[in-house]
Amino acid sequence: MRVPAAVLSATVARCALLCAALGLAHTATAAPPADHPILGIWKLSLPDLGCSETYRFRADGTTLVTSAEEVSESEYRIPDKPSARGFYRLDDRIVKDNGKKDCAGAIMKPGTTATNFIRFHPSNAIFLMCADETMNACIGPFERVKGEEA
Repeated sequence: MRVPAAVLSATVARCALLCAALGLAHTATAAPPADHPILGIWKLSLPDLGCSETYRFRADGTTLVTSAEEVSESEYRIPDKPSARGFYRLDDRIVKDNGKKDCAGAIMKPGTTATNFIRFHPSNAIFLMCADETMNACIGPFERVKGEEA
């Protein structure tokens, strides 16, 4: 799937969860339930950039993301259940970054926040990350990495 360049640029720059930086007030991280489908390791392949990104959604409400030379950590919030439209709202705030370039050549800064909307396939083996609760501006698929723990 392809999205508008502005959305793709922001998302790829920190696809872990950057589509539309909203400056949300992010307080203590709320851990998702142990059976939440977001938990685990996910890979986004970006063949047009000759790169891939790996997202580790941890049970404590934090992520570890690697993208090209970038390594970053963030705190995230996601509801236990999807909305009536089938999307999970994902709020994310970067807390650490090594200051190196990601797949898109961007350097992320701690404190950057974003909200995206996650839509899981019924198998929970893939998901799309969207700018809103439609399928109009999404990237993916993010594929679950099997055999590894978050």
